[in-house]
Amino acid sequence: MSKTRSKRVGIGARPPATWIRQGDADALQKGDLYTARLTLDITPAMRARIKISAFTRGVTVAELLRGLLEREFSENRMENMP
Repeated sequence: MSKTRSKRVGIGARPPATWIRQGDADALQKGDLYTARLTLDITPAMRARIKISAFTRGVTVAELLRGLLEREFSENRMENMP
C-alpha cells in the first residue's frame, strides 16, 4: 500500500483568492475585474416578470438588471453627484 497524502481543507477554510477570477474570459474584457454580489428579496411574480423581460430581449437576467442599475445609478448622472 502506498501512502498518499491528501490535502485536507478545514471547515470554514477560505479558498485561494484566484477562484474569484476563474470566470469566463469575456467578463474580464468588459473592464469588470472585481465585482460584488447583490442579493434582493423580490416576489415570485416580479421574478417571473424580470425573467420574461430578459428572455424577450435576448439577454440574461443579470445583464438586464446590470443595465437597469447602470442607467439609474450612472456615474455621470447629476443626481448622483455629492
